Amino acid sequence: METQKNNPLHGIKLEQIVTDLQAYYGWEYLGYNIKIKCFTDNPTIKSSLKFLRRMPWARTKVENLYLEYLKKNKK
Repeated sequence: METQKNNPLHGIKLEQIVTDLQAYYGWEYLGYNIKIKCFTDNPTIKSSLKFLRRMPWARTKVENLYLEYLKKNKK
């Protein structure tokens, strides 16, 4: 099995990504930056996960925001 040393998202579940982003930025900021209804209209982790798992383009946007978040909070 090939390891993914250069992939910062390797081993991080989508639920953890959404939870971390929501805790750090809040739903309002997420909805402003990534214009998807699951972040703006009665947002929940569960509804966001359901949508992001079905829509690869939206998941890519969330993952890119998470990569920016990781850069900002690098220790």
